[in-house]
Amino acid sequence: MTERWAISGRDLHVELGGNTVRTSLEESLRLAVREGRLPAGALLPPTRTLAADLGIARNTVANAYAQLVAEGWLTARQGSGTRVAEAAVEPSPSPEPPTTAPAPAFDLRAGFPDVSSFPRSAWIAASRAAITAAPASTFGYADVQGLPVLREAVSGYLARARGVRVTPDRVVICSGFTQGLSIVGAVLHAQGARGVAVESHGHRQHRDLLAELGLSCHPVPVDALGAHPPEPGTADFALLTPAHQFPLGAALDPARRAAFLEWATGTDGVIVEDDYDGEFRYDRRPIGAMQALAPERVAYLGTVSKTLAPGIRLGWMVLPARLIGPAVERLARELALPSVLDQLTLAELIRSGGYDRHVRRSRLAYRRRRDVLVRQLARTTPALGLEGLPAGMHAVLSLPEGADESAVVADAASRGLALDGLAHYAAPGQSRPPALVIGYATPPEHAYTSALARLTATIQGAGRSG
Repeated sequence: MTERWAISGRDLHVELGGNTVRTSLEESLRLAVREGRLPAGALLPPTRTLAADLGIARNTVANAYAQLVAEGWLTARQGSGTRVAEAAVEPSPSPEPPTTAPAPAFDLRAGFPDVSSFPRSAWIAASRAAITAAPASTFGYADVQGLPVLREAVSGYLARARGVRVTPDRVVICSGFTQGLSIVGAVLHAQGARGVAVESHGHRQHRDLLAELGLSCHPVPVDALGAHPPEPGTADFALLTPAHQFPLGAALDPARRAAFLEWATGTDGVIVEDDYDGEFRYDRRPIGAMQALAPERVAYLGTVSKTLAPGIRLGWMVLPARLIGPAVERLARELALPSVLDQLTLAELIRSGGYDRHVRRSRLAYRRRRDVLVRQLARTTPALGLEGLPAGMHAVLSLPEGADESAVVADAASRGLALDGLAHYAAPGQSRPPALVIGYATPPEHAYTSALARLTATIQGAGRSG
């Protein structure tokens, strides 16, 4: 007898027990409705499909459906199939929603791009072109190190745009900076590292991640020339933002770069370079990656979170030779690899020039926003200092002497504006005079003017209270 398979209709998981087949089917369907696995209005498979799936007679399914229709569990109408009756499902009481503060109407926090400017059309076109051209083998289990086509595109882009000394075999694709830092930190810890030098101000999530890996964080001072190298014996590697210190805004001075590399060479250490917004510079020449000075001493990490959108979840590591194998092995154990489709799309976006075009448009847009911010603050609060302006997507605004930074942030929140004070980024035991970190890239274009109006009102209020 030839076995026939039904290829139309929906799948439905039904377990048949020890009673007669029809009775067991009826009981299973009732239970599925009561438990909510079949919600009100859900369309059931046609009798032929379900009978074929269960290996039973079609009449058995039809009779079971008819019985449940008679009991009010199901409804059957010509042309619309058999569905779960609305009255058959008693709505379960909804849990009380958690009490949360309302989302701010405007957001000037640092570290976020304007996601409304994501290049949807270019991304879709790149995705279509990449998927069409990709061989079938691409959609199997991917190379843990990343698709070769993306590693080649990324290495070419980084060499051209950021001055990185790189070949595709040195690139490891990951799902963003956080995963990259986790991988590198875990590998270095496994190789004996116990202490890491971190800048006095930076992302607390990064410090927390390193601590969870068993590493002790040792803050180093940051001034107008950037971070100071750690004292000998205090750290085994360092985490730096040399092109544009986050959040204070300084570029690491050439002499300091040399001092850090001398420290790394003398201690057999590694510098983890976070090049989070190196593409965005306005009033200065681009500062190349520190990695180019010593590829075997610097682990270079980058991401599309600032250039495209955080939701893409793609980043890269350019690693010293001794870290590549252990990093790929750890990625394989984590099984948290970026989507093959997204890797294909990004590779095509870079190859076609669409990525560069989007970065240039974003650079121009963010420069205009920065200029608007500078003009407005110069007009309304001219006595306050504004730093970190030559590059990036944020600026640091000094508050009036005596101002309470946390109170200013709370006042902004009462006006529907999300802001972070400088203290939010301080490592334990580190402090600076009160200031605000203003992310001018975050709001969509239509909301930027209103966000700045609320910022101005907040700062003027701080001046009166201070």
